[in-house]
Amino acid sequence: MSTPRVWIADKMSARAADVFQARGVEVDYRPGLSDAEKLAIADQYDGIAVRSSTHLKGELLAAASKVKVIGRAGIGVDNIDTQTCSRRGVVVMNTPFGNTITTAELAVAHIVSAARMIPHASASTKAGLWEKSRFMGMELTAKNAGVIGAGNIGAIVCNRLQGLHMHVYVYDPFISDARAADMGVHKVATVAELAAIVDVLTIHVPLLDATRNLIDASIIAMMKPGSMLINCARGGIVDEAALYEACKSGHLRAAALDVYEDEPARDNPLFSLDNVYCTPHIGASTDEAQENVAVQVAEQMADYLLDGSISNAVNVPSISEAEAVQLAPYSDLALRLGQFMGQWLEPGYSQVTVEFEGHVAGLNRKPLIHALLQGLLSQSMDEVNAVNAGVIARERGIELVEQAREQSDPFTNLIRLVVRGDHGERCVAGTLFDGHRPRLVSLDHCDIELAPEGEMIFLQNLDKPGVIASVGAILAHYDINIGDFRLGRSKSRDYAVSLITVDTPPSEEVCNKLNKLENMICVRHIALDAL
Repeated sequence: MSTPRVWIADKMSARAADVFQARGVEVDYRPGLSDAEKLAIADQYDGIAVRSSTHLKGELLAAASKVKVIGRAGIGVDNIDTQTCSRRGVVVMNTPFGNTITTAELAVAHIVSAARMIPHASASTKAGLWEKSRFMGMELTAKNAGVIGAGNIGAIVCNRLQGLHMHVYVYDPFISDARAADMGVHKVATVAELAAIVDVLTIHVPLLDATRNLIDASIIAMMKPGSMLINCARGGIVDEAALYEACKSGHLRAAALDVYEDEPARDNPLFSLDNVYCTPHIGASTDEAQENVAVQVAEQMADYLLDGSISNAVNVPSISEAEAVQLAPYSDLALRLGQFMGQWLEPGYSQVTVEFEGHVAGLNRKPLIHALLQGLLSQSMDEVNAVNAGVIARERGIELVEQAREQSDPFTNLIRLVVRGDHGERCVAGTLFDGHRPRLVSLDHCDIELAPEGEMIFLQNLDKPGVIASVGAILAHYDINIGDFRLGRSKSRDYAVSLITVDTPPSEEVCNKLNKLENMICVRHIALDAL
């Protein structure tokens, strides 16, 4: 086997090169090259390590014809075309834990700095002024702090704010009441509720379709007069135009930003306001964090290039090639069961039980569990993948229970997912027909059989006459065509469940109409990719 060769394409700690060399990997540290220079050398390397400057997409990625692994020294992989990498069999790794403390500390520093107007007070004093009365600050002790997102970074922020003797409130649909109690925080149900009760609001969630403009004009209007808003997460989560008006009018005492809708941000209206404190996306900019991510990415890439082991990959599970072929149909089934559950039961999960029966019980079940968790958690979290889903579940205090038995009746194989949380318990089971066709076969222990794909409406109702006719009438009124209608009944005949496949997705108005029907218990719109 030839010695693998790695190109470090962006500036990072020298420790990365040291790790590669110590492991017997040839390394070239060549950051800052022009586009033409990058294209000229890209085909010489088995691995490429980057931060955010080098964009491994399009022409440059195509030129890297030998590359087997790309390592991102940091969390975000927006500068890497992971879809193309997946198709080419290139492993993409990140280092999700190297800069969590550093980013959390910056958020807390912004809170303290904005509360005491430290930047302006420093500039005034250095200018020879002595304006004590101008810089009347806000004491943080006993104030209410609101944290949106209690993952890796948000949980650390909660801990640090408790150290400042603040009352900490959290909005995060993926932590259970038990997890919130363990953290010593107060969990709230909505962002609006959080905004209305806190003196400081700080954001620690990824930028997704669901979180874009999460903090809009209506939410900012709900915030207390004189409160503060902090964003060290991602630009685009806060409506900057609305924030500008709130800070200019004095409704908000202050805002502090490390991230912006458009970066690099050199001409932003917020920069003109004295009560807006800005830094240039320096959340990960400490010596310790940069060394941590550099060492981690080098160790991970060396592991893969030398012995094939995979960690913190964003596009592939940690399994062998032979297992991948065997597990593929089960992984698809598991992912769909998780996605179904993630749209069926509201978040706030405290326990996930996965039961394997029959042939599947004897396989490598870890990737299947990760696929289930990925489907479950990914409905609101873009960073979830088949590799990190288990870690994310543990961070949110979700207890995982695994059970396996070789016998399964009446199916040769069965995967059952039971999720318990703040909103009750749900159970969904699925199997493979002919070894490759996924099917749902049970919902809350009611026998029902349907392919898990497309637009679906789930109904749970008291087992009374007339429900089906009323449902059909509503769907007909809204010109929604039914593709399939499957029914199941509880053994006690107390309730019934239905899965309806439809040609067009039902609107919120349609779901509300269905939910108001007599004897209706629950209505959910569930959308899954086509098989």
